Amino acid sequence: MNTIILHWTGGQNIPNDTERQHYHFLVDSAGKVHKGNLKPEDNENCQDGKYAAHCGGGNTGSIGVALCGMRGYESPQKLGKYPLTKKQCESAFKLCAELCKKYNIPTTKVITHKDFGLTHPKTSSYGKIDICWLPYPKEFNTSILEFIQAKINWYYQQIEG
Repeated sequence: MNTIILHWTGGQNIPNDTERQHYHFLVDSAGKVHKGNLKPEDNENCQDGKYAAHCGGGNTGSIGVALCGMRGYESPQKLGKYPLTKKQCESAFKLCAELCKKYNIPTTKVITHKDFGLTHPKTSSYGKIDICWLPYPKEFNTSILEFIQAKINWYYQQIEG
């Protein structure tokens, strides 16, 4: 495994069966981590058809982590009924740090679905907006991706061993 791709589900704040098929891990609004139907190792080789299809053009070698929510999102002013929560985000960032440690993935290789699409414009991931909003004050002077990577790096530094 060489990358972790963060998503939001575009659904409600708890995982459903379809989402469990597409992501390795899902984090609900209370911060509880749910396992998907497939293991990260299933994405080492996607040629057999048994893998978590979470990122068009970027599934091979990547772990899909999704934050449950954002159904009805239109803009930062119109979040819909299921916005992400800080507790949920922190739990997902901690999970990503643990996965980075377990699979020896640099924290700089944790990206969002949006960022994957921007760097791979010929894939079906191009134009995806997740993750373009977080429930944090906008006082930080970095991009959302840099903010996420810094948070994950902080959690990574807390892991012993």
